[in-house]
Amino acid sequence: MNSKIIFWMNDDLSLLGLPKILQEKYNFDIFGIFDITDKPKKFLKKQKLINFSKIWFFHDHINKTKQRPDKEFLKFIEEKCKVDLRLLVSNERFFNKFNEFYKFSSDEILLILEQECKLFEKILDEVKPDFLIMAYTTLHHNELFYRICQARGVKILMFRESYLRDRWIIASNDYSIDHTEYDVKHNFGSLSEIQNYVKKYDATQQLSSYTKTFQSSKLKYLQSVLKYLFSDNSNVKTHFTYYGRTKFAVLRITLINVIKKKYRQYFINKNLIRNIENKKPFIYFALQSEPERGLLIASPLFTDQIKVITNIAESLPNGYNLYVKEHPLMYFREWRSISYYKQIMSLPNVILIHPSVKSDYIIKRSSLVISINSTSALEAGFYNKPSITMGEQDFSYLSFVHQIKTLHALPDAITTSLKKKVNTSDLNNYLNLIESNSFKINLLNLNNDFDYIFHYNGFLVDVEIPIDKMQSFLEKHSNLFEKLSAEFVKKIQNC
Repeated sequence: MNSKIIFWMNDDLSLLGLPKILQEKYNFDIFGIFDITDKPKKFLKKQKLINFSKIWFFHDHINKTKQRPDKEFLKFIEEKCKVDLRLLVSNERFFNKFNEFYKFSSDEILLILEQECKLFEKILDEVKPDFLIMAYTTLHHNELFYRICQARGVKILMFRESYLRDRWIIASNDYSIDHTEYDVKHNFGSLSEIQNYVKKYDATQQLSSYTKTFQSSKLKYLQSVLKYLFSDNSNVKTHFTYYGRTKFAVLRITLINVIKKKYRQYFINKNLIRNIENKKPFIYFALQSEPERGLLIASPLFTDQIKVITNIAESLPNGYNLYVKEHPLMYFREWRSISYYKQIMSLPNVILIHPSVKSDYIIKRSSLVISINSTSALEAGFYNKPSITMGEQDFSYLSFVHQIKTLHALPDAITTSLKKKVNTSDLNNYLNLIESNSFKINLLNLNNDFDYIFHYNGFLVDVEIPIDKMQSFLEKHSNLFEKLSAEFVKKIQNC
């Protein structure tokens, strides 16, 4: 019997070439769960490009109901799958402060959870898949499906980008590398050699390219607005992620956010520091963009960054300052509120840094780097700086990295970490480990191309997808999908 693979896919559909080749060339039995809006659903119902054995449209199974939630069933799922459902949903961006359109009641949230769990159990009972293929989880429901599959013994094939730009890892979870074996490709003798090597993988260049291309076309923006205004808005009734998003509400909040963004940008440019005088030793903390999975899913106990910063400030050794830098990607989130920035700036010995300042410029001048769940904790090592991280990552084991589980551990962690030195062999081993367990492929260009062709340069995702247009897209990127499929097959054979 052929192995069964179940895919979790969302609205971008840019990776549809992967199940296509795994089914056609390698003869796997392919199933799919699609977390998509109503318009692209029409394409999936009609298309014959990919031969799925069966597909489920996630939101078709999650309905508004006035029933009472079955709390005993949810408790059973928690125990069976070892997942804290309340923590998971409390950090769901659609259920908390990040949702500007709709406020969910406790019962509504529990009923959504109940329907999700029953759907996932039903699908897994029916299919009994051997493998689950998915990208990084970003919302509570795909994280929940991943955790249920994990508890049932389904082999997980989760793909994510490594620290080395354009090198991707397929692993059984989101924070580790499955194999510890590696080829010794690098044996750098100094940190300066390592710095020169990792420069070619510098994510800053990739970030700059992304910010210049994503949602950059004014024509596409105008087209998306007109398309949205003169099309139906069925998702507001069928998708809990769209509740409250009437056209009037979307236009009103969009206008408000444009004004907020300009006002906040003015405050940032006027008040945030661009130059570091370095009169006193300092510890560096990089704010993470919000909402993002690195906080909400990967570091669920540290989502309040103000609280984290306050605790760091209270734990500073005598004579130290804390430098906090805003994340440049918050540009796409209209920045944070001015009151948020003022709250940080009001803390004693805390200095807020402008988002345009490069991280390496700050790290080089710092004594210690603290991160919730970002790669700045790894980058610290390249400049002979120790670091503290709060989320589990594939580099957390390195000797210069100190992972903490609670904020109460900060004072001792800071004191201990300030005495640490970076061992060059640690970084050599890590780079060798990454390169031996990853492969080079440019998925960012693939995603950008998909967004430009189908999603009006990223401005509108609820769009109908012409079958011929999708066929052309898959053919255009066929070499990439062939390579990606081969990597997954290699991983499957080694499981």
